[in-house]
Amino acid sequence: MQTHCFIKRAGVVALALALASPAIAEPSHGVAMYGAPALAADFTHLPYANPDAPTGGRIVTGEVGSFDSLNPHIREGSVPWQLRFLAYESLLGRSYDEPFTLYGLLAETVEIAEDHSWVEFTLRGEAAFSDGSPVTVEDVIWSFETLGTDGHPRYLGSWTRVEGIEAVGERTVRITLAENDRELAMIMGLRPILQAAQWEDADFTESGLTNVPITTAPYIIDDFEAGRFVSLRRNPDYWGVDVPFRRGTNVIDEIRMEFFGDGNAMREAFTSGLITTQRETSAQAWADNYDFPRVQNGEVELAEIPHQRPSGITGFVMNTRNPLFSDWRVREAMIQAFNFEFINQTINGGVDPRITSYFSNSPLSMQPGTAEGRVAEFLAPFEADLLPGALEGYVLPVSDGSERNRNGIRAAIALMEEAGYNVEEGVMTGADGAPVTFEILLQTGSSENDSIANIYVEALSRVGIDVTVTRVDSAQYRERTDVFDFDMTYYRRGLSLSPGNEQRLYWGCETVEAEGSRNLMGACHPAIEAMVDTMLSAASQDDYRAAVRALDRVLISQRYVVPFHHNPISRLAFNSELEFPDYIPIYGDWIGWQPDVWWVEE
Repeated sequence: MQTHCFIKRAGVVALALALASPAIAEPSHGVAMYGAPALAADFTHLPYANPDAPTGGRIVTGEVGSFDSLNPHIREGSVPWQLRFLAYESLLGRSYDEPFTLYGLLAETVEIAEDHSWVEFTLRGEAAFSDGSPVTVEDVIWSFETLGTDGHPRYLGSWTRVEGIEAVGERTVRITLAENDRELAMIMGLRPILQAAQWEDADFTESGLTNVPITTAPYIIDDFEAGRFVSLRRNPDYWGVDVPFRRGTNVIDEIRMEFFGDGNAMREAFTSGLITTQRETSAQAWADNYDFPRVQNGEVELAEIPHQRPSGITGFVMNTRNPLFSDWRVREAMIQAFNFEFINQTINGGVDPRITSYFSNSPLSMQPGTAEGRVAEFLAPFEADLLPGALEGYVLPVSDGSERNRNGIRAAIALMEEAGYNVEEGVMTGADGAPVTFEILLQTGSSENDSIANIYVEALSRVGIDVTVTRVDSAQYRERTDVFDFDMTYYRRGLSLSPGNEQRLYWGCETVEAEGSRNLMGACHPAIEAMVDTMLSAASQDDYRAAVRALDRVLISQRYVVPFHHNPISRLAFNSELEFPDYIPIYGDWIGWQPDVWWVEE
């Protein structure tokens, strides 16, 4: 078999961390968080899109789980994850070859006040919904107000920092910000725009499949069967086909999302040809399971796609709302008992590296050893509140690779005893004499997570802790995690090369009790709040980078998550008729790449 490997050009990420550009004081085709947009006003297409890509064909993707809603903008319901990005559009679109740069999409221009106190968007005259009706300023205002008050929690926090929204012209809307925050001004450009008239006599907050939102996107929902598949069809009358940001993108006629009960069923569907593309997260499976007949005869190709984005955090997250995990020593014990080297060898053949911090694999990652320079200065006011490792450097334990992991188990037991627990006749007990037990909540379908959990449970039994693994379907999983009804669960949070306001949603104090929030660990720490504030107000590259590195130190030393491995590359298998450009964006295989810039060669 032949595997395609793609090498990125060097030095691109450095562009992300250039000094902040002069304040924008006039309408522009795009806006960058740091520096100026890489593409000039007369750009013809995104660098990682093929403007000559042919239209037609289909791509069939697989997902494990189910769905019961097609509206990804509300709290209720389980929605196919890619739907939010493929079937909805915003005023500006994000280039994934730059850390945080936005270009005009529904909006022809964007203008930001010199003091970042307001932002204006001027709509394109040709912007239209899929039913042919024009996109109006009234639609924009309704979308912002509705999402900001009744929408998914991802929209609520930013809206509380908006002072007002108003029409200031036939096609221009101004959003006044309560805070002078240049990133917040940019985030406003990424809100999906929906048709106000569709919801005049309907309850926007109700989940379900009967009222599919009318949108402006290149794709419309053509067919679906609850829990089984969703078919998106390219709109032949799409309004934005000649917009530079869209040229060469979204050219495949049908995107079909098939749903499966577990990963094995999905893999078999790909092997047999039912689905046409598959991402493989296991290095061991990639090495062992991709020499089947369709690969051998050339029907399926394999590719390894590099990227320069942070590792983010993936692993078992501990719910600190549970008194057991409110003690950092217990959380550290859980990390000590997790035999990463043995698990990684068993699951991945030892190929994939461990996540060592939230921003590892990127220029934003904390540096090893003691905090120095601006990082140390930023953390100094919080020294009394920081856990061991934040200032002097936190390093994850390394086992000898054997299954027993004796050193890790001894360390875990010692930490538990330090936290007030004791082993009696092989059972870890609390001060009240009750056995220490907890539950790991998993969503059905991931054989890899199941395997990791099984090995971990066996290790914890040697600490004297009885752990139950509960597997539920996607709807039940969403219901339970939305109200934080779990002790420990699988957790994955992707992070970007331009972290900012979204950090408040991930681990900010205001989201600890917000139902449906992404702060599953229940993080609330003054240093986290301060580092996010410092990032958002940084006036230089050095201060911004130092604030992110300081945040990284606080997060990893808080020991909220038992980290797994990460993939510095993406491994994709796909039917040979599927094609993509040679130029790979810095984010690699990420949102906005597959199927967005792929095409089909009949």
